[in-house]
Amino acid sequence: MNPTAVIYVLTAAAIFGIGLYGLLVSRQILRQLLTINLMGGGIFLLLITLGGGAEGPPDPVPQAMVLTGIVIAVSATAFALALLLRWQELSGSSEVDGDAVTDAVTDALDDDE
Repeated sequence: MNPTAVIYVLTAAAIFGIGLYGLLVSRQILRQLLTINLMGGGIFLLLITLGGGAEGPPDPVPQAMVLTGIVIAVSATAFALALLLRWQELSGSSEVDGDAVTDAVTDALDDDE
């Protein structure tokens, strides 16, 4: 493995580690969503780095997989943001709490009846 690839692998590991730390520490849903996206960016960087051909031309399959993963990540993020807006309307909070989830769902079901 050439020295440039080692730098990219270490950078990908650092990005993933920062995202994992943020996911474990933060209790706000939006911050957790952002850290999940950061972890995905680290994984994408790792896949592109490992998919590059050191002896020849780069392999297009990992590049296509990463491009597909980026598209899926963007659509999943948009869906999660829509759910977050709905959650904030129901609960009035953007933090994760088990009791708050139960109360918000119960209130929403009671409003529909």
